[in-house]
Amino acid sequence: MKKYSTLQELENEQIHWSELQEVQLSYRNKIKASQRPKINQSEDALILFRSIWNENEMELVESFKMLLMNNANRVLGVFHGSTGGSTGTIVDIRILLTVALKCNSCKLIVAHNHPSGSLTPSQADLKMTEKLKEAAKLMDITLLDHLILTTDSYQSLADEGLL
Repeated sequence: MKKYSTLQELENEQIHWSELQEVQLSYRNKIKASQRPKINQSEDALILFRSIWNENEMELVESFKMLLMNNANRVLGVFHGSTGGSTGTIVDIRILLTVALKCNSCKLIVAHNHPSGSLTPSQADLKMTEKLKEAAKLMDITLLDHLILTTDSYQSLADEGLL
C-alpha cells in the first residue's frame, strides 16, 4: 500500500478506474424447478417455515425469516434475516431486497415469531410490512404475505386483509 506524507498528497492522487472493485453477480440453484416446493396458500408457507425454525427458541427470542420464490411460487430459498431479543428484532429492508434480487426472486413471504405468544401484529410489524411491500414493488417483487408464528398457532396478514 502506498504511503502519503501529507493529506494534500493523498487528495491530489488520481485513482485509475481499473483499481476499483469489480462487482459480479451469479445465481445457481442445485434443485430442478419442478422439484422445488410450491406455495399455494399461507399454510404451505407455514409448514416450510416451521420445518426450518428453531422451535427451542420460539418462546425465547424473536427471529425474522424470508421465503424467496420465483414467479410460479416455487421456493428458491429461505433467508434468515435477523434474531433479536425477547420483544423485538431489527429488520433491514435493504438487505432483504439485496438477497431477493441476488437470487432473482419475484415473490416473497416473510415471517417472524412472537415469543410472547400473542398473534396480534404490532404497529412496528405493520409499518415494516408496508415499507417492505412498497420497496419490493419498485423492483417488481411482490410481497405475498407476512406470517406471525407462535409455538401453537400463526396469523397471516394477507389472510386477515392486513397486507
